[in-house]
Amino acid sequence: MQTLVLLLALILALTLAAGQDDEDEGRKPHIIIIMADDLGFDDVSFRGSNRFLTPNIDALAYNGVIINDLYTPAMCTPSRAALLTGKYPINTGMQQYVIVNDQPWGLPLNETTMAQIFRSSGYRTNLLGKWHLGMFQRNYTPTERGFDHHLGYLGAYVDYYDQTYQQNGKPYARGHDFRNDLKVSRDQVGHYVTDVLTDAAVELITTHNASAQPLFLLLSHLAPHAANTDDPMQAPMEELAQFEYLTNITERYYAAMVSRLDKSVGRVIDALAQQQMLEHSIVLFLSDNGGPTLGEHSTTASNYPLRGQKHSPWEGGIRSSAAIWSKRFSRLGRVWRQRFYIGDVLPTLAAAAGIQLNSSLQLDGLNLWPALMYDYDAVEREIVHNIDNSVPYVSYVHGRWKFVNGTTSGGQYDGWLSVRHNQSDPRADHYEEVIRNTSVWQQLQELRGNLASINISSMREEATVKCREPQPDDVPCLPLEGLCVFDMDEDPCEQNNIYEKMRDGRFITEYLQRIEEFNRKARPPGNKPADPQCDPRYYNNEWTWWQDERNAGVSRLPMYFEYFLVTLMWIWWSY
Repeated sequence: MQTLVLLLALILALTLAAGQDDEDEGRKPHIIIIMADDLGFDDVSFRGSNRFLTPNIDALAYNGVIINDLYTPAMCTPSRAALLTGKYPINTGMQQYVIVNDQPWGLPLNETTMAQIFRSSGYRTNLLGKWHLGMFQRNYTPTERGFDHHLGYLGAYVDYYDQTYQQNGKPYARGHDFRNDLKVSRDQVGHYVTDVLTDAAVELITTHNASAQPLFLLLSHLAPHAANTDDPMQAPMEELAQFEYLTNITERYYAAMVSRLDKSVGRVIDALAQQQMLEHSIVLFLSDNGGPTLGEHSTTASNYPLRGQKHSPWEGGIRSSAAIWSKRFSRLGRVWRQRFYIGDVLPTLAAAAGIQLNSSLQLDGLNLWPALMYDYDAVEREIVHNIDNSVPYVSYVHGRWKFVNGTTSGGQYDGWLSVRHNQSDPRADHYEEVIRNTSVWQQLQELRGNLASINISSMREEATVKCREPQPDDVPCLPLEGLCVFDMDEDPCEQNNIYEKMRDGRFITEYLQRIEEFNRKARPPGNKPADPQCDPRYYNNEWTWWQDERNAGVSRLPMYFEYFLVTLMWIWWSY
């Protein structure tokens, strides 16, 4: 009987959507992806936190679909590689750590990117912001990998105001890293980079000829990633002034950085609406990985109540708070519980755009557009979060069962690192009013028509993750000592290791064999050691595709003299 009811519901949803499909027939949707960098799982207020509010992101989430279980790799480079290729990092050689600016490697050139696929299908493809998939040679950079236009930086991060990057622990010059397509651009120096990228997005949308060509925009923000270690937390003073109730100054800066990101989302939605592009758009917001609460580039990001953080195998490192909006959805204002991998974005959005993908791409990502559009769970998702034999560690999930063996950083990020405290945004006292007064809410409500009203408090409650109550017979997971298995449906906070209870079951053996099969077929990591010839001092204090520049004879100094100087610098630095 239950199956029949579900079938009838699906048929009804298909029927209701048919009129919209007919209306949009022949029109490819505009694709807008807004990606935050190192945003904590609990740092969007639709997850229930009142530490600081994110009213524009929340308005997008409540009017669209909250993707409750969106998973990413635990670090920047692997996550962006998975987004753009639809593959696990183990299958592109991007599984070990990140590309540091001085390392000569990148996303393999034989990998097809999402930008190439959408451009070949008639889209105008744009990347604004972070790349971080290789720059040592020009043919690894965005406009050589499918993007018609790129405004932003090529490396890991930059200063929010002068767009420079200082390599930690190396004697290189501090180098500028910001380009307009292939040309160095210093026009933005002195301007806050979140605003620079937002202004560029608004201008791009405003000047785009939507009737002639669909738009693909990846707005890849720096925020709220930390800047260089000499001044990691940066925000405009007027933004900072809104969060004086936070007594921790680092936390106050972090709140201001996220707040500016939230305003960026609002401005992009407003621009789409003003150009009458919004109703024909799919807008996705997500973070590339969990936030760093402790350690390198830490920002006080909160992944509460999840275990771990960025650069760890735990949920706090790999579970992203995400929301998506499209007028094509059969039902808006809901929480979708299908487990969804960042590598699913490519085939899912390609299906939404009517793009047929070639099977030779051998994607790991799945097309979940029908399930997203018509609101059902399509598959018991298998996700290889990572297999890194250099550490070593494995993080893998199949349906409700998660396997962790080994960990990162000697286990220093293995705990529950975030808490909610009693310092709350004063606006939280009238939270729903704040959300409903945003232009995002009003623009999206106008497109909803006469559909049923949205219950904000109910959706917020549903999107709030709650840990199970600890039990006397719980077994702790010690990943450096042995395999851990978790039932993620019952234990989303990874508190109870059930491996000993389940070890005799056939499914444990089958899944371990499955993990070994992935490991056996994995592509060797592409990591390369640092190349001191990258030093910006040789290239007008710019981070650039140094191997091409050297081959072209750009260097101002005789080659033998440069090697002599580099050797002296390395000897001095090592002492």
